[in-house]
Amino acid sequence: MTGTRRNLFTGTAAAAAALTLARPAAAADAPASTGNYVTVKDGTRIYYKDWGKGNPVLFSHGWPLTADSWESQMFHLANNGFRCIAHDRRGHGRSTQPWDGNEMNTYADDLATLIDTLDLKGVTLIGFSTGGGEITRYIGRHGTKRIAKFVLVSAVPPLMVKTAANPEGLPISVFDGIRAGSLVDRSKLYKDIAGGPFFGFNRPGAKPSQGMIDSFWLQGMMGGHKNTYDCIKAFSETDFTEDLKKVDVPTLVIHGDDDQIVPFVASGPKSAKLVKGAKLKVYPGAPHGITDTHKDQLNKDLLDFVKS
Repeated sequence: MTGTRRNLFTGTAAAAAALTLARPAAAADAPASTGNYVTVKDGTRIYYKDWGKGNPVLFSHGWPLTADSWESQMFHLANNGFRCIAHDRRGHGRSTQPWDGNEMNTYADDLATLIDTLDLKGVTLIGFSTGGGEITRYIGRHGTKRIAKFVLVSAVPPLMVKTAANPEGLPISVFDGIRAGSLVDRSKLYKDIAGGPFFGFNRPGAKPSQGMIDSFWLQGMMGGHKNTYDCIKAFSETDFTEDLKKVDVPTLVIHGDDDQIVPFVASGPKSAKLVKGAKLKVYPGAPHGITDTHKDQLNKDLLDFVKS
């Protein structure tokens, strides 16, 4: 290396070091947003998409999916004047995979950090399946000061598992079976769910879409094994009854009455009853995965609601 090149290199390095030292240090406990990531208090990095401009709409995805599962709805609403944000839950998709915190209280607190860091106000919260539980627990823990409207789509609240107080729920053996399938062959489990009950492809006359099946599988396999395993307990055994009673903003509940994943009788009508003034919209014959199978109808209904 010549003297001139050596001097240039060392001079540049010294300048860069000086610039770094001159920057003010961030508070140790302050949430940080770098690019499309927010870092929460335990160091987990939460990935998010942020599309469009206008009043904010925040989407929370189902198990074992990612923010990509909302792309049809985000594309539609962003094209119609709304800012659409969707995150990958901790341990899912592009977010990091911590060993701990894979339960609803932490999911809700992660969501709060995202909302606070982006300083979102007047937000419409939309949650699908497990995501419906996440946004419901968010309100239970953090209130509605930043929230304008609330939407549950094929969502798990009030409670999925069968108990003495919830006889319409599914037996715990159903969720034990999902856990067992995850341990034996997680990849096959996701293909079987997507190819069967999730989109209703197991119904007579159904025409399975290989694209939908592949997308579900790919999103699921992006998640961490421990994270997606723990999340089964989170979405099935968490009771959101008291959280729903704290929802005091305009609410829309959308559910298909042929949902084989989150049975209609134990979910949609009960949630709508617990939220004062909530509107229940039933999709006749629709399966669980209506964000894909009924996306045109859902896109219209969500746009009408957020514009109202």
